[in-house]
Amino acid sequence: MSKTWLIAQREYLTRVRKKSFIIMSLLGPLITAAIFAVPVVIALMSDNNKVVAVADAGGLFVDKLPDPKEDISFTRVSPELTAAKAEFKKAKYDALLYIPKLDLTTPNGFQVFSRKGLGLSLQRDIERAVENAVEAQRLKKAGLDQAVLNTMKADVELQTISLSDDGERSSSTGVSTGVAYVCGFLIYMFIFIYGIQIMRGVMEEKTNRIVEVVISSVKPFELMMGKVLGIAGVGFTQLALWLVLSFGIMSAITGSMSPEKIAQQRVEQVNTAAGNTAVVAEDKETKKEGNAIVQALKTADINVALIAGCFLFYFLGGYLFYGALFGAIGSAVDSETDTQQFMMPVTMPLVLTFVVAQATLTTNPNGQVAFWMSMIPFTSPIAMMMRLPFGGVPMWQLGLSMLLLIAGFLGTIWLAGRIYRVGILMYGKKVTYGELSKWLFYKG
Repeated sequence: MSKTWLIAQREYLTRVRKKSFIIMSLLGPLITAAIFAVPVVIALMSDNNKVVAVADAGGLFVDKLPDPKEDISFTRVSPELTAAKAEFKKAKYDALLYIPKLDLTTPNGFQVFSRKGLGLSLQRDIERAVENAVEAQRLKKAGLDQAVLNTMKADVELQTISLSDDGERSSSTGVSTGVAYVCGFLIYMFIFIYGIQIMRGVMEEKTNRIVEVVISSVKPFELMMGKVLGIAGVGFTQLALWLVLSFGIMSAITGSMSPEKIAQQRVEQVNTAAGNTAVVAEDKETKKEGNAIVQALKTADINVALIAGCFLFYFLGGYLFYGALFGAIGSAVDSETDTQQFMMPVTMPLVLTFVVAQATLTTNPNGQVAFWMSMIPFTSPIAMMMRLPFGGVPMWQLGLSMLLLIAGFLGTIWLAGRIYRVGILMYGKKVTYGELSKWLFYKG
């Protein structure tokens, strides 16, 4: 055991002292923050003040043009198409909407002109404005009042409450889904990144013949376990740094990009483009959406202690389970190109879990498919962590899943150790699955 810890210490210190580890530990949180922040910054900095010229030959907007929205406003030009095109070329309008004389029963013939192609968002905004205008004209022709219909619309918010043996508790499907995907994704990435590091480390020592010297004083199984545990420590260190730095960066970003501040910037942009009609309503709607998200985070009754503890268990258990397999693969081959035939059956369960998760784990986290996936050691590290945030997982299922993962890890270690002890000294031979099965029963 002392030799195993010496190998683990060597693997850990060798990797954490590399410049690449330090650089990625610092860049990781920045990249994570950029993924969330850059789209928001681009949206705020982009030219959202689109102005659409309307040539209304059919009298669709006879009463008034559509109210200016968050990023689009309308202005009236000559209803005659040739004159409207001339005005469009002289002015700096973003698009020209031509409305022909039309039949409200079958409205068609609308045309939109632009200089360099029309953006999908702008096209949808124009289509929505025309559709609303046609609906308003139809209601007016039928003798119905649009204002009365608007008062009949209901804005209903559902408060989700989970009933369990422990009593009632508030819940939030959106928050639970977010937590589930974050936990599952972290485990998924950790297993892939550091599992492949184990495989490459074993292959490097094997091809450089370093292992021939090391194996004279250390058992192959001790060598494999030392590499697995040492690289696990590297992963935990980097994960801790990422979480701490990401929390600090995201706290600073969310403080400067609160829903109220974003809404205020949008209001100023719209006011610059065209009057402030309907701006107050837009501002209130944006604040309402932002406050709803914040409120959901506050009211979601998620057992943070249970999820954190289970995350650490499945995080480490999943890594150890797959890390041993990656080590066995590295010992069985001589080059990275030969790993493809053995990588597929090892990595497919991980990929399958994420694919199936979108259809079952988040829509029916307590169904039969989700249950069995959270029990099988190949899929349980991700599947169980994606079930827990939704609640309703009995303690016997959680305990059974953990026991099966531990048993699977011990079985995998035994299996990988049998392959490792033979493959680590095998050179220049293409290994097949049949050959691997023979290695399992070699004596000595």
